[in-house]
Amino acid sequence: MNQLLSKNEIKMKEVFHYPVMHREIIELLDIKNKKIIVDCTAGLGSHALKFADIMQPDSYYIGIDKDEESLKIINDKLKALNIKFSLVKGNFADMDNILKNLGISKADVFLFDLGISMYQLTDPERGFSFTREGPLDMRMDRASFISAYDLVNNLSEFELESIFRKFGEEKYARRVAHVLVEKRQKEPISSTTQLAQAIVSAMPHIVFKYKIHPATRIFQALRIAVNRELEVLKTGLDKAINLLACRGRIGVISFHSLEDRIVKQTFKEFDSRGMLKIITKKPITPSPEEVKENIASRSGKLRVAEKM
Repeated sequence: MNQLLSKNEIKMKEVFHYPVMHREIIELLDIKNKKIIVDCTAGLGSHALKFADIMQPDSYYIGIDKDEESLKIINDKLKALNIKFSLVKGNFADMDNILKNLGISKADVFLFDLGISMYQLTDPERGFSFTREGPLDMRMDRASFISAYDLVNNLSEFELESIFRKFGEEKYARRVAHVLVEKRQKEPISSTTQLAQAIVSAMPHIVFKYKIHPATRIFQALRIAVNRELEVLKTGLDKAINLLACRGRIGVISFHSLEDRIVKQTFKEFDSRGMLKIITKKPITPSPEEVKENIASRSGKLRVAEKM
């Protein structure tokens, strides 16, 4: 079988992606007693495999993801299990059409895990990491048109500053944007390390006292902009809530304040309209034991609501 797979796909088979807060999700979303479960960010299937252990024989798992390579891997994993499932390459912002094409009008569970997978983060070819040399890409869907290279090398200084400030909440957004525009006039900024070095050169010395790498917020901002993450999140949440069956539950794991703010505000909006009951008054965070197992989970926040 492996002879038919690319090197990246083989590598993905060997990667274990820890399913963040899977115990809390299984309990709060009542996976054991739900029939139609929609995983809006299927990834490498880490949550799906946990669900498969307790799903009822007549339950139906639907996994959506923009990354075609990830879906190939999860398909192989789920085929070995005795569950009914469908996998769809697509954006969860289009979930109404996706479910319609599957003949589904309502679902009992929607799960959004908004974290980037460790495979994507550690694969240099995907261009997400400032610690690994690779092309300046950052596309979740590799078939999409706009990459981080296009933004960094073509947007105006003002536009770059706006992205860094809005999506990265970067204090030194103006300085970084100015340096990037200066450097790209000499040659295009085409790699992750080129970009990281340029960012570092733009920062004042005080930032090097912090634990966070100086390039962290800029890379986050570009990734969000390239994939339109905040825009599609709001659209996806609205659609999921409207597609939830009565007493169905929606759970969202976010990893930075901008995402969590959208989730919180959306849940409150539908709660005020009598359509949702918020189950988690405050977001649930990973236990100390889980953080020890998986340090990447430490910033995760889980919010859950039920359809009324």
